Amino acid sequence: MKLKFAKYAARLGFVVAVLVGANVHAGELMDRIAGGKSIRIGYANEPPFAYPDANNKPAGYVNAHVLGVLQEMGYNNIETVVTDWGGLIPALQSDRLDLVTGGLYILGTRCENIAFSEPLAKVSDAFVVLPGNPKGIKTYKDLVTTGETMVTGLGYSLIENAKKDGVPASQIMEVPGPSEMLAAVVAGRAAAAAHNYLTLKDMAEKAGGKVEVTDPNALPEWTKNWVSVGFRKSDKDFVEKFNAAQKKYLGTAAMMEAVKPYRYDENMLPGDETAEWICANR
Repeated sequence: MKLKFAKYAARLGFVVAVLVGANVHAGELMDRIAGGKSIRIGYANEPPFAYPDANNKPAGYVNAHVLGVLQEMGYNNIETVVTDWGGLIPALQSDRLDLVTGGLYILGTRCENIAFSEPLAKVSDAFVVLPGNPKGIKTYKDLVTTGETMVTGLGYSLIENAKKDGVPASQIMEVPGPSEMLAAVVAGRAAAAAHNYLTLKDMAEKAGGKVEVTDPNALPEWTKNWVSVGFRKSDKDFVEKFNAAQKKYLGTAAMMEAVKPYRYDENMLPGDETAEWICANR
């Protein structure tokens, strides 16, 4: 009898160990989903990446793509939260958000703090300038040569890019977002506003001829960036599932139709670079 009990206890102990191990490896997001809670998606007002539409619904090509991937995964209990750009990663780290869609570039400095999905788009920098580009700003080095001021958003990766090419901090103006960037250029407080090419195209079209966009090909290859989705580092199990679903969805007719309204096309597909490689090289 004692032998049988010992064998039973040993088996029970093994089962308990397995269950405890499973809980240890389950990330916070998978725990939320198992508990019937929503997946909280955070983004800022950053057209065409991610932004609230006129009905306060999630719009932008990153949101459209991510919602499509989550649907492929079978998840539809979604909650969206709009916040300032600078508050996205802190909100993710403090567990107030579960993932961030707001057009995050994969950067080595960010990889130290959050986990990234595999990339979903490849994008280029550019500048918005006054018509005719009177200050001749086409590259970051032009800012160094002319001594002119560049404006961009608080915490944007373009600050790092500009400094890498020699632009001093004294020539970089940081403002909350695109509308303030446009206002700074139109008012003459900055010679150029730096952002990604698609956002600047959208900005220029809405400005009604007050500004124009420079050629993104004038900038060096190292300024190219990959857009991804940000997660907590503790949610790597969910990120793996997301990556598997994204691999099946990326570039499909359904995905391309969903992102078409935001000017995403085949030229923006991310290519073969992995998040791991990009973290090490950006």
